[in-house]
Amino acid sequence: MNPFEMVVLIVAITAVASVLRARYGISRARGGRQEMAVPDVEAGRMRDEIRALKERVAVLERLATDDSSSLEREIERLRDKA
Repeated sequence: MNPFEMVVLIVAITAVASVLRARYGISRARGGRQEMAVPDVEAGRMRDEIRALKERVAVLERLATDDSSSLEREIERLRDKA
């Protein structure tokens, strides 16, 4: 096999691999691992869940840093709300 044929073979293998990767939705990730691409619907659901979790963490942080009297008021307000 001469060098020209070897170059053509490497390019052909790379092209086929790229087509297969695009066909099956596989993307490259860090560390050489490959993962399936996340569909848009699932990504949107994950963003909404992360947003809700961030809001909950913000409330917990605020409750943890407030003094005890405001903490008691906040707990009572949340009990009345539920």
